[in-house]
Amino acid sequence: MTASVMPTYGRIDIAFERGEGAYLYDTEGGKYLDFATGLAVLCLGHSHPHLVAEIQRQAATLMHTSNLYRIQGQERLADRLVANSFADTVFFCNSGAEANECAIKMARRYHHTNGNPERFRVITFDNCFHGRTLATIAATGGEKVLDGFGPKVDGFDHVAVGDMDALQAAIGPHTAAIMIEPIQAEGGVMMIEDAVMQQLRQVCDDNGLLLIIDEVQTGMGRTGRLLAHEWSGVTPDIVTLGKGIGGGFPVGACMATSDAAKGMVPGTHGSTYGGNPLAMAAGNAVLDVVLGDGFMAEVERIGDLLRSRLEDLCRRNDSVIEDVRGKGLLLGIKCRVPNMDMVTAMRGRGVLVPPAGDNVMRMLPPLNIEENHVDEAISALEDVCRELGQ
Repeated sequence: MTASVMPTYGRIDIAFERGEGAYLYDTEGGKYLDFATGLAVLCLGHSHPHLVAEIQRQAATLMHTSNLYRIQGQERLADRLVANSFADTVFFCNSGAEANECAIKMARRYHHTNGNPERFRVITFDNCFHGRTLATIAATGGEKVLDGFGPKVDGFDHVAVGDMDALQAAIGPHTAAIMIEPIQAEGGVMMIEDAVMQQLRQVCDDNGLLLIIDEVQTGMGRTGRLLAHEWSGVTPDIVTLGKGIGGGFPVGACMATSDAAKGMVPGTHGSTYGGNPLAMAAGNAVLDVVLGDGFMAEVERIGDLLRSRLEDLCRRNDSVIEDVRGKGLLLGIKCRVPNMDMVTAMRGRGVLVPPAGDNVMRMLPPLNIEENHVDEAISALEDVCRELGQ
């Protein structure tokens, strides 16, 4: 590994040279079942033919113009997202962190436009993760992401999920919004109960706050619905997307109701690359597949199958696995042994999985996996449990 690359990652000494479907192939001839998918990015797996064809077509035609001009692919993708969600309007950017920055700015601007510029604070939750920018690490609030990057950006208050007394106590004359992930993926695949989501909507309504839902990891069909908050029946004011929306190409989006976005007029926000023709070709290609007949129903079915197989394995290996969490194809295995031992052992058996907080190992396969991929992953995990349980 070259010293020329800034050492901000603890990289594993494997270099991949190609991917196909649910598999990655390294430079030494190794083959791996990819249940990490670049941290929920490669929602259609590797080299999906429709996604590749659309990117190639657009790259050969027009890659970038800037947002000084209309971008037809951007208009089409926004129209499709709006038609299939709560939203009235969409801002495109390059990543989930950028989408969350847009959401935070939008919430502040909303209250400013309403004549209440003092309302700028956002309530977030213990165990959350919202990105790596200065504002989003402050929104996240953990010591690990904040260490060495002080002073912390002001404007964020943290409470425990489900502690409604603490939430009410945190609301004051400066509060603008509440921001939450429907599943705290990085934090350990912690599910937020539907009742809690519904209570947050009511609290926002009662106090004139905006409800921001961070769907960077949970969106784009990963739970069997286009957006994971749909399961709870709540209607948010703002939703952020990233990761899977481009299927591997960097795309982020901030979706909002027209009321929440009413302060976002020309000059208030921007992105040089955001929503460029090449990115929008990728986003539209992903939607072509994800919105196809039966696609999300199959995500739900295969996700239920994987979870049931994992739960059965857990019962038979309870000295190694404590429980199984998550929904659809965003699943977490709470380990009784160090989660990195599990991750390393799985890689040794040709299956890539990422860790998460709370000593959890995640499973984030492509959304179009088949039953044989489930069989392969479970077989590897059986071997790992047998080894680590001895």
